[in-house]
Amino acid sequence: MTSTDNRYRVQSLGRGLDLLDLLARRGKEGGRLSELAREMSLSKAACYAMLQTLAARGFITDKGQGIERRYRLGMTLARLGEQAIGNIALADVAVPALRDLTAEVNLTSRVAVFDDGYAVVIGRVDAPGAVRFDAALGRRELPHCTAVGKVLLASLPPDEAREILNRTALPRRTPYTITSVNALMEDLARTGQRGYAIDDEEDTEGVHCVGTCVFDRSGNAAGAISVTGLKQRTRDGDLQRIAATVIRFADRISQEMGGPTATEAWASRAGLEAAKG
Repeated sequence: MTSTDNRYRVQSLGRGLDLLDLLARRGKEGGRLSELAREMSLSKAACYAMLQTLAARGFITDKGQGIERRYRLGMTLARLGEQAIGNIALADVAVPALRDLTAEVNLTSRVAVFDDGYAVVIGRVDAPGAVRFDAALGRRELPHCTAVGKVLLASLPPDEAREILNRTALPRRTPYTITSVNALMEDLARTGQRGYAIDDEEDTEGVHCVGTCVFDRSGNAAGAISVTGLKQRTRDGDLQRIAATVIRFADRISQEMGGPTATEAWASRAGLEAAKG
């Protein structure tokens, strides 16, 4: 259990979570406002305000009218729960493979998932004696300038990827950052064709990364893995060899999750896009 400091707890948020817990215990039937307010030791006005706030975000839903209106858990919780389970399962499967990947290429390796258009690292294995890169677990990373972000974007339909880029914007991180949506879309198309993304000093000068997706049993990108190193230490021709190794380990993770290999998944996506065209 995660330790917490009581001084920083938000009472109103805690009550909202208690209300969700109460609705979870009530199951499919949910509860009426009067019942919920009584069990929560709240006024009806305070309980109603809390219910409306949660309903606006999809955490709860309601049915009926007037005093017979009943509240129960909404689908946002199902989505978050599925994502949380998937993230834990992915990290559990990926980290042992990352240890072997790092041992083979002597580069720091990471596994990340997409969260509202941003890449979030959920696991990392540092190479022994290597430079420690600033890559805190759980931190959101911009999708347009990181290898994991770009390859996850490339796994999406182009219209969806473009919408994310328009929303997150493309701030310049280094002189090499791609800051044009059209130029990045061309880069994503090349990523899909070769099956891996390259961050060529686009996020941090002197550092480059190679990343590719891992796929779940539905054939969707469950996340991405990458390796990171100093560009000056990479010899000519090393990049393709490293990329092939990253893809090999991504295939291992995908297959352990019941998913297709990268070659199969990217070919399937190319076929779907061609059919749409």
